[in-house]
Amino acid sequence: MVQTNNNLDILTNFRLSIQISLNGLSFCVLEESTKTITNLEHVAFIKKLTPFELLEQIKEVFEDQEILSKTFNTVNVIYVNELSTLVPKPLFDEDSLADYLKFNSKILKSDFIAFDEIAANDSVNVYVPYVNINNFIYEKYGTFSYKHFSTILIDHILKIEKNTAKPKMYINISQVHFEILVVQKSKLLFYNMFDFLTKEDFIYYTLFTIEQLKLNPETLEVLLLGNIDKEHELYKIAYKYIRFVNFGDVQCNYSFLENISDHHSNFVLLNSF
Repeated sequence: MVQTNNNLDILTNFRLSIQISLNGLSFCVLEESTKTITNLEHVAFIKKLTPFELLEQIKEVFEDQEILSKTFNTVNVIYVNELSTLVPKPLFDEDSLADYLKFNSKILKSDFIAFDEIAANDSVNVYVPYVNINNFIYEKYGTFSYKHFSTILIDHILKIEKNTAKPKMYINISQVHFEILVVQKSKLLFYNMFDFLTKEDFIYYTLFTIEQLKLNPETLEVLLLGNIDKEHELYKIAYKYIRFVNFGDVQCNYSFLENISDHHSNFVLLNSF
């Protein structure tokens, strides 16, 4: 989805992507000519905010981060929330957006509903962006693009695993929720987002998904994405119940001004350009 205005932008050599949720935000800046990530920042909020509180917090972040006052060639916004659902493209009707969401998401009559097409899956992702945040970004930068987090996650994993013969599970882990994707032979077998508080919540939802899909934890390969390493409690409990647990790879062709400790964090943010 692209939101535009009639202002003439001053084109630069830098591109900005901002990933926004009610629990925090991340952003990165890409210098296009050298394919270098010059900035990669994360801001966690002390609690889950309302959309109104989120706007106030974002304004503070923009005041604190001088780089965000610059002019960019392109600006991408990525929304992370549970207010989304996938619809097969042959069944999609743009006049029925609210109907698709109301069965599995709590939406208001006043909510603006958008959608992204996922070509790799011949599907449409219907979701609720935060209009007040869109308006703020519009005022700051003019033309910008926005997508739902799961659109980028699903699209890129399907492209990475287009030749996968056996089912493979990806788990993208965030602060208070995680996403599970299961793919095989360029097809998305399963996608869902789960909230969790404890490692027991995490492994319950993971093993339940494996059981419901009739997969075998002794043979299934599980790849973890997100801010996680082998010392993390979620890795340890996953490895206790699943034989093949590894880390995924961002697989972007960028260099970084600062060394990064792993290649499985910021998967969506770095693949959003």
